[in-house]
Amino acid sequence: METARTLVLVAATVTCGLTAGLFYAYACSVMPALARVEDRTFIEVMQRVNVAILNGWFVLGFVGALLATAAAVALHLPSDGHDVLPATIAALVLYIAMIGVTRSVNIPLNDELAAAGTPQRIADPAGVRGRFEARWVRFNVLRALLATGALGCLAWALVLNGQS
Repeated sequence: METARTLVLVAATVTCGLTAGLFYAYACSVMPALARVEDRTFIEVMQRVNVAILNGWFVLGFVGALLATAAAVALHLPSDGHDVLPATIAALVLYIAMIGVTRSVNIPLNDELAAAGTPQRIADPAGVRGRFEARWVRFNVLRALLATGALGCLAWALVLNGQS
């Protein structure tokens, strides 16, 4: 049982790290770079990214982190796993909060951007970008912080798991 607990904690930590790293990379490189391009280019790139990101590799990290973290909580529910349980529960709560932000803010903004249509045919690209960019960026930073917090909790859980 101890090997299974450790392997699931490692899987949760790695997949959560992939997701946290993705949002961090957007926050510190992708979005600052796109902030410097013209409106139609910004819209086109974001529309393409929002389609391209829906792939198996992304799902592996994004959904894998949720499933592995939930499994880590479940595996540490027995009495001999209580030292690790608070950290794994905290990680799960933070990760679920990140998913909530994604579902309630970032995905609807992505959908609105897609609904704006082909960038070359948008009558007011500055308006479309203005309704999207600042809010999406703010909430992406929040997602990065939540996912990084979850990653930190999982890393601490691994430390505690190694001490038991």
